[in-house]
Amino acid sequence: MSQQRTLPGDDVPVVLSVQGTHGPIVHAMSAEAARRDVVPGARVVDVQAIHPDLHVEQADTQGDRALLERVVMWARRWCPWTVRDREDGILMDITGAAHLFGGEARMLRDIGQRFRMQGLSARLAVAPTRGAAQMLARYGGGGVICEADDVEVALAPLPVEALRIDRDTVRLLQRLGLKTVGRLMEVPRVALMRRFDRMAAEVNPLVLLDRALGRAGDPLNAPEDAVRWLARVRLPEPVIDPEPHLEALAADLCRQLARAEQGARRLRLTIYRVDGEWRSRDVALASSSREAAHLVRLMAGKLEGIDPGFGFDLLTLEALAVEPLALHQDHLDGSRDAGKDVAALLDRLTAKLGPEKVTWSAWCESHVPERVEGRVAALAGDARAAPALVKERPLRLLEPAEEIAVLYAVPEGPPARFRWRRVAYLTARFEGPERIAPEWWRDRPGTRLRDYYKVEAGDGRRFWLFREGVLGDGRGSDPRWFMQGIFA
Repeated sequence: MSQQRTLPGDDVPVVLSVQGTHGPIVHAMSAEAARRDVVPGARVVDVQAIHPDLHVEQADTQGDRALLERVVMWARRWCPWTVRDREDGILMDITGAAHLFGGEARMLRDIGQRFRMQGLSARLAVAPTRGAAQMLARYGGGGVICEADDVEVALAPLPVEALRIDRDTVRLLQRLGLKTVGRLMEVPRVALMRRFDRMAAEVNPLVLLDRALGRAGDPLNAPEDAVRWLARVRLPEPVIDPEPHLEALAADLCRQLARAEQGARRLRLTIYRVDGEWRSRDVALASSSREAAHLVRLMAGKLEGIDPGFGFDLLTLEALAVEPLALHQDHLDGSRDAGKDVAALLDRLTAKLGPEKVTWSAWCESHVPERVEGRVAALAGDARAAPALVKERPLRLLEPAEEIAVLYAVPEGPPARFRWRRVAYLTARFEGPERIAPEWWRDRPGTRLRDYYKVEAGDGRRFWLFREGVLGDGRGSDPRWFMQGIFA
């Protein structure tokens, strides 16, 4: 049984909430909520007390941020330099690009139309500086094209909040009677420098005003386009079985990777059905590779269980993660690299059995013996070398450690006689103690320390024992003895 969510009408105030210090607070609001003087940062319970018909939804800030990042890259169809403006805006440097669209006015109309086609609303502004464009888009009504000679006139009626300064600075300027940007421009500079000269440039209203007016530099540092390693095959008619086309897909992708001397670590095969649905399968590799035959074998085992529907006419193969992989020459004697064979075996086993079934040992940062070694997925990363141990450790550790019965103990030393697994042993010689304290950041309060001893029995067998706790430590009764490991 599915549950459908009914969307409120335009006359109902809607807010998105996030968790604040003292409960949910308003993160964003609809136009109707803004008309009722609902502001970001207000407590939801206080707003609900004033507006009982308030409709509250949980904000997905992470999803909004990811969507904005995609929109930033999508906006590069108009100019090559775009960057995210905080959490809800996009900055575009259209210098030298507006004439390609018939001028700034036509470019602005095209941007607004394409955003509406994507179901997004946008408030647009063009100005000689990024600061002026930000202020005009957010507080100037949008759709403004400001020339270089008109910046001061266009910014003068805007409130000082348009400088994007914190609330305390806004409150201070308002107490001084400086409620608009124009009034701030009229005040002599020396009178305000002493009050704001110690503030950071990002929140200093004088610095932000200079940047908006073009008196100080404010460059746009746009990130580079993300390289997408993608191969696609378009079919003239729908098919049911994608396996015959995997070889061409893998060969195309490997050619792209070879030109850049890269190797794939994670792949995604996507099948687009004719009914508009799509299905994808991910494949991980133990080491970077661009061998088409190996990639085909891995993907072929992932096709089971895919519902083809009425068929599909588009297949894509994308390398989600790549690593540098330089060109290399095979051995002259025709021998194979054993490391590559092991990596290929791990890839095939993981693709068939699942990542949780194929694991190897991983070394962890801990001085407690049973925590030094753990199990991780073989494709999670490269196996790290064993840490350098100052003390000798047995090759075989018991997990968990087994308790032994002490028949006779030497004061402040190992047991002179002990019984383990129904066999009594006599201590011939020993070495120790080696004291290992509890890890206070992980262990529970009251955990007792350990004193480890290397013990050699009369028959030559060597053991690694420890005493848990000491007499009078206030953390329990008499200390107990355990068998931790056996030396070869």
